[in-house]
Amino acid sequence: MKIKYIIAISALAFSLSSCESKLALTPEQDLTEETIFSNPSTAKSAVLGVYSTAQTLEFYGSMPQIIEEYMGDNVEFVGSFPTLQELRDFTTVSTNGNVSGIWQVHYQVITRANKVIANIASVTGLSDAEKNQFVGEAKFLRALAYLQLVNMYAQPFQVTTGTNLGVPLIVDDFTGTISYPARATVNQVHDQIKKDLTEAAAALPASYATGVDTRGRATKGAANALLSRLYLYREEWANAITAARAAITGPYTLATDYTFYDKNTAEDVFTIQNSPTDNGRTGSGGWASYYSPAPLGGRGDAPFSANLIAAYEAEAGDKRYLLKRTGTAADAVSRAFTSKFPDAVNNSDNSPVIRITEVYLNLAEALAQSNALPNAEAITILNNLRNRAGLAPKLVFATKQALIDAILLERRKELAFEGFRRMDLLRYKQNLRSGNPLAAYGGQKTILPIPQRELDNNTSLQPNPGF
Repeated sequence: MKIKYIIAISALAFSLSSCESKLALTPEQDLTEETIFSNPSTAKSAVLGVYSTAQTLEFYGSMPQIIEEYMGDNVEFVGSFPTLQELRDFTTVSTNGNVSGIWQVHYQVITRANKVIANIASVTGLSDAEKNQFVGEAKFLRALAYLQLVNMYAQPFQVTTGTNLGVPLIVDDFTGTISYPARATVNQVHDQIKKDLTEAAAALPASYATGVDTRGRATKGAANALLSRLYLYREEWANAITAARAAITGPYTLATDYTFYDKNTAEDVFTIQNSPTDNGRTGSGGWASYYSPAPLGGRGDAPFSANLIAAYEAEAGDKRYLLKRTGTAADAVSRAFTSKFPDAVNNSDNSPVIRITEVYLNLAEALAQSNALPNAEAITILNNLRNRAGLAPKLVFATKQALIDAILLERRKELAFEGFRRMDLLRYKQNLRSGNPLAAYGGQKTILPIPQRELDNNTSLQPNPGF
């Protein structure tokens, strides 16, 4: 959400990068760090600057989410970028430029969030409530960054119940002293995410004065919703249920149809805001650039996979599938593309981070996992979503597992193209794609390598096996 702001805090000012200067300043505003946190206006700019960084292509401007989809089996990447083809083929190397860029931008978000958390308390003219809110917003964004990082650069919790290496935890403000942190375990990273989101949920408002802010800034509901996602990934079913129920009590409602994309409706829990002149697109990137065929202004890189098409076509009349668009893909073949991100000309489509649909699916899955018999509330949630999709209800499930399978299928069809598929496969110990032994659950290249640049700069880091 590149809300215009007057300062830019250090891009990545710690040892895992190239030891940039402590403070990066815009040419127009030669502000010192002391000035930034000396009054409410510039302090708020620092908070909005964290959102602006989160808008970047390598954070939630589509690249990580598209990689998550085509490393799984929802998308067939047919584009010409060699670094993205490597990820598709599970042959990537530690010098891959996209892998390095994703790492750096995520730590930019973290570094800028840390600066807000450390300095907001000293700002004269802000009320205690405003200070708490700003810190809560920064902690939410830091948690989102760490969750994405650990999902991409570490094996999932299920491989060793979280005792395996995750990513470095940086939670202190950078003040000029270079440090060289080692990788924390997945459990340690998850514990920090839990702490940040729990504290954020307590500090954040349920809504803001405008609908754009309520959907585009961190809220109590967004923090609880992201907590439910984390608990789901950790198989902490009772905690996932509690967090999901807390989120659902917010100002959210399941949409009645599929016209809500990019509309800031009650379907949206947290959505990064984009516009034609203010979005995360760089070069040829962007949600719609990847997900649109060439005749509609896109690159045509990321059409439906045959596997996903088969999943939709298993039941005739699914409205989600009927919304597809057909056109020439990057490989010069006519293929089906999602219509969730239609603006390939300007890349103005908002970035969907959390929808209330996901939260209901989190709740349904956790309920189904928590009961020995098929859970009635989970079945109701499933059928509400099937009804919206124009499908007949499923009322009878022979076993608990049959219900879980149905929920996971619904999750796939509802959240396709939004960045969930790879983790949903891995946390159920499934291969990312059939026919490729490199895509097998637990495979070394089902996760990203620690970038070689970071390994060169920080000898405390251990590389991922196989890279």
